[in-house]
Amino acid sequence: MYEKFVQFPFVCTDTRKILPNSLFFCLKGDNFDGNLFVNEALEKGAQYVITENKQLPKSDRIIVVDDVLKTLQQLANFHRKQLEIPIIGITGTNGKTTTKELIAAVLSKKYKTACTQGNLNNHIGVPLTLLSIKKDDEIAVIEMGANHPGEIAELCLIAQPEYGLITNIGKAHLEGFGTIENIIETKTALYRVAQVLFVNKEDEVLMRCAVSGERCEVNGLPVSKIYYGKNTDITASILEMNPCLVIDMFGQRTQTQLTGNYNLPNILGAAAIGRFFNVSENDICDAIAEYQPRNNRSQIIKSKTNTIIADYYNANPTSMKAALDNFLQIDAPHKSAILGDMLELGENSLHEHQIIIDFCQTQHLETIFVGTNFFALKNDRSQFFLNVHSCNEYLKEHQFDNRFILIKGSRGVHLEEMLTITSIYHR
Repeated sequence: MYEKFVQFPFVCTDTRKILPNSLFFCLKGDNFDGNLFVNEALEKGAQYVITENKQLPKSDRIIVVDDVLKTLQQLANFHRKQLEIPIIGITGTNGKTTTKELIAAVLSKKYKTACTQGNLNNHIGVPLTLLSIKKDDEIAVIEMGANHPGEIAELCLIAQPEYGLITNIGKAHLEGFGTIENIIETKTALYRVAQVLFVNKEDEVLMRCAVSGERCEVNGLPVSKIYYGKNTDITASILEMNPCLVIDMFGQRTQTQLTGNYNLPNILGAAAIGRFFNVSENDICDAIAEYQPRNNRSQIIKSKTNTIIADYYNANPTSMKAALDNFLQIDAPHKSAILGDMLELGENSLHEHQIIIDFCQTQHLETIFVGTNFFALKNDRSQFFLNVHSCNEYLKEHQFDNRFILIKGSRGVHLEEMLTITSIYHR
């Protein structure tokens, strides 16, 4: 299989995005089965198709295996073992994608850097990322996500990262994890396999986990820890935050395109890794200044009359509270928040949503709440809507002008639909 991959080093799992002369893996899930598209994949140019369908006519271009996903993962792990470059693993509850992109931006100043594209950070995405690493790549940054116990350990077995950074550990995917203790145990699997750990010294949970069950060596080599944050060599102070951060780092004033003081640890993590890999301080600062957030992660959008922080790629109690704390610190005369449901919280859902409602109302922040969880807790002190459509209908009649607006919620609430419907963006 690996000989075929070396000859045709392109891997596809979706016939809509198939590449000529690629390997097509027929993955299946709850709502799809790639094994039904073998002939289509071949017709569209796949050189080989890997399938579990044993009923197909024999063909040199069809490879039948017992488990396609396991085969994909084994192939990715075998490829990883051939790579003689540093592999950096990134995980955490919040900020891992931004941190991954900041790290890649910093390292790209000195090295040809491969990294996870978008949010391909699960049991399929990590193998695909590994298989995308080319012969001339000099370093790789692999993002790893989880929503159930034990998943980071499984991804570490595939990616075998030598270097590891955990952004933070908070309340997310409680429906799958059950408890915060399960989240901590799952995320810190990265600390148990990496040889060099990059640790935020200001995070009590991470500091405790980095030293608990402390290992002296991995694969016969000593384990080392690189700390960043206050009272370390990698620190910074916020000079301005209206709304983007201006920081003093390495004695340089750096204007970033990131909003939120919660992004400072992400910046420092990237700086710590950059310095470890001998990227100059000037290049680190330049990379941080040049990085532009995408995919509705703390993006600043300016309309004719309003300024919007679009931060609705995902949401959980930890990230929601951090976003609100930051928003309240921004110096603007008229501020409003539009908050969508935080999903996948299980039996804790209503309790966590009530905490957010109480916080906003205690702070006297004008807030619109959107989604079934928030709506179930409605009161007469704020506006509550079941969905984005009903919220948009309200906003058409009650338009926002000259406002600073935070829009945050989980992807499943579809707050992005406000971009094309609501007058707050286009007036």
